[in-house]
Amino acid sequence: QVQLVESGGGLVQAGGSLRLSCAASGLTFNHYNMGWFRQAPGKEREFVAVINWSGGITDYADSLKGRFTISRDNAKNTVYLQMNSLKPEDTAVYYCAADQRGWGTKRLPSEYDYWGQGTQVTVSS
Repeated sequence: QVQLVESGGGLVQAGGSLRLSCAASGLTFNHYNMGWFRQAPGKEREFVAVINWSGGITDYADSLKGRFTISRDNAKNTVYLQMNSLKPEDTAVYYCAADQRGWGTKRLPSEYDYWGQGTQVTVSS
């Protein structure tokens, strides 16, 4: 079965960096667009970033451009999220997700087929 396993979360001070990883199995990884979402307590799950199957196209939430970078290694079946200049408001559970449909708007959770369990990111002030 399809598994997406996130790692790399933790506690970091404001201004610090973290790199999240999401290892995929049970699917043909290079057939899937891969996205990152996050969900803070009491809030809806929100789009962070997405990368197309080849890694050649990316999209980011407008508020995160310049601080976060999504990338993928198809040889390792892994997608990454590099997060720099972290702020307390970045505190959330971060989820990776996989979508097999063609490229288009990929900012809604409903557009994704598979989800990981999430990894907690906490940014202290």
